[in-house]
Amino acid sequence: MYGIALDLGTSGFRLQLLDLRNGNIIKTVMTMRHPMPGGNVIDHLGFAIQVGGDSANKIITHTIRKMFDELEIPLDLIHKIAVCGNPIQLSLFQNIEIRDLAYAGKNMQKRLGIENVKRGLKIYAGSEIFGINTDLDECEVIVLPSIEHEIGADALAMMVKTDFIEQNDVAIVTDYGTNAEMALKVGDRIVTCSAAAGPSIEGQGIKCGMLASPGAISDVNEEDGFWRITVLDENMGPGKGDLIDPITGVIVEKGEVSARGITGTGVISAISLAISSGLISKLPELPEGRLILGDRVILTEEDIAEAGKAIGAIRAAHLTLLIESGVKYEDLKYMYMSGASGTYVDAEKGRKIGLVPAFSRKIVQFGNTSLELAKDVVLGNYALEEIVSLADRIKADHIMLASNETFKNIYACELAYWTEGMSEDLYNHFLESYGMPKLPEITFVPSVEKRVTRDIEDAGYQGLKIIKDLDMLIEEESSGCMQCLMCERECPEQAIHVVPKNGHVYVDYTAHLCLGMSCKRCVGICPVKAISYREIRPVSPGDLSVV
Repeated sequence: MYGIALDLGTSGFRLQLLDLRNGNIIKTVMTMRHPMPGGNVIDHLGFAIQVGGDSANKIITHTIRKMFDELEIPLDLIHKIAVCGNPIQLSLFQNIEIRDLAYAGKNMQKRLGIENVKRGLKIYAGSEIFGINTDLDECEVIVLPSIEHEIGADALAMMVKTDFIEQNDVAIVTDYGTNAEMALKVGDRIVTCSAAAGPSIEGQGIKCGMLASPGAISDVNEEDGFWRITVLDENMGPGKGDLIDPITGVIVEKGEVSARGITGTGVISAISLAISSGLISKLPELPEGRLILGDRVILTEEDIAEAGKAIGAIRAAHLTLLIESGVKYEDLKYMYMSGASGTYVDAEKGRKIGLVPAFSRKIVQFGNTSLELAKDVVLGNYALEEIVSLADRIKADHIMLASNETFKNIYACELAYWTEGMSEDLYNHFLESYGMPKLPEITFVPSVEKRVTRDIEDAGYQGLKIIKDLDMLIEEESSGCMQCLMCERECPEQAIHVVPKNGHVYVDYTAHLCLGMSCKRCVGICPVKAISYREIRPVSPGDLSVV
C-alpha cells in the first residue's frame, strides 16, 4: 500500500512516494519547471482563463501522471494522495472556477456573474481527477484547504510546519518563491499578503538561471580574493565548485562539481557579495557589464535588475505588513524562511540586500513545508478534522498588495533603488515623505538557525528523479503563415516551432518552456499576424497524429 504527497508549486511540482505500512519515504520526483506557460501564478491564471480550465487541467494532470510513471509501481496500489499548493494551482488541479481569483473587484465579479469559491478541504476519488481507466479508481485524493481567497494550503503549511503559529513574539513567515506568500503574527492576530515576486527568485527569468537542481550554483563566497562557487550535487547537497575570478572568468582552481547554471539563491549570493566587496557601487552596474561565474554561466546587469525587482517586491511586502499592522520595525523578533529559496539562500547575505528584514533578531530557515504537510496528512500525523480546524483558526486579515498605497509607494522606491541606483539615503527620504518610518540603522547581527540543509531533507531510499522534458505542447493553426521562422528566432526560450501538417501550418509551443501571456514576442514579431496566441489547445505527443 502506497501514498503520495504532492506539492503543486508555481515553479514546479514535487512528489513523494510513501510506504503506508511503515511511513518510509521511497522516492521523490520533481519537475524542473511548471508545466503550464508562464513564470508566475498570474501568467498561469491568464493562460487558463484564455484557453479554458479544461485545457489547463489537462496539462497539469498529464504532468502528474508522467510523474507517476517514474515511480514504477502499479497505480492501483496507491491508496491515498494529499495535494498542497496555492489557490490557483489547486483550483486548476481540481478544474473548478478560477475567475474569482482573477477579478478581485466586486463590481467586475457581479458583471461577469462570478461568485467567490470556498476552497476548503475536498476529497475525490482518483478517477474524478485523473479520469477512468487510470487504475486510480479506489485512490482517495485529498486537496488541502486554503485559508483565505489568496492564501492557500501552502501558506497554511508554512505556518503549521514552522513554529510560527505558536510564537508569542512578533514574527513573519515567508515562503520564498515566484508568488511569495507571507504572514505577520502579532499576539493572536495574523495578517497575510502575497507578493508576486516573479520567477527570478527561483532562478528563472535569469539568462543562465535554473531551478534548484543538480548543477545549479546555489552560493558564492570570497576566498583568497577570488570567488568560490557552491554547486548543488546529484543529491541536492552543496558541492565544491570552481574558484574563479568573476571579472575575467579565469578559473584559479577547478572544483569537484561543475556548474551548468545558477539558481535564485546563487544570484542573491552573487549580488550580495558584489555589493559588499565593492564590485557594485551603483546598482545595477557591473564591471564590464557582467560577472563570470563559470563556463557559460554569466550574470548580466539585466539579470541584476530583474532579481532586484523580485527582492524589492518581497522587501516592500514585509515593510507593508509591519506598517499596516502598526508594528514598529524594531519589534520584529523572528523571521521564518521556507521553500527552496528560503532553504538554500545564505540568510545573512539575503539580509544585507533586503530579502530578509535587516532588523529581525532571529532568522529560522525551513525546507519545503507544503510537501511536508501533505506527507503528514497521507501518513495520518494530522487528522483531516484537525487540518480544517487549523485553517479555520488561522482566518487572517489579508492585505491586497495590488491596491495597497503603502506597498505601491515602497515598491516605487525599490524599483528606483534596484534599476536606477537610488541611494539608501534618498530611499529613506522618500519613505518619510510618504509618511512612513525610515529604515533603522542596524547595530547587531541576528542569530541564524538552519533547521534543514536541503529543500527536501529526505528524498527516500530510491533517491531523487528530476523530469526535465514534460512533453506537452500547446498548438494553434497559423493561417497565412509564410514560414519565415521569425517567431522561432525571436522566442527567448526556443519554445516555438512552425510545423506544416496535412496541408496546414501550425505553431507548436513547448508548454513548460513558453513564457506565456506576459511574453507573446512571437505574436509581435510575426509580419503577417498569423499568430494570435488565442485559439490554442494542449496536445500530448499521442495526439499529434490526429491533427
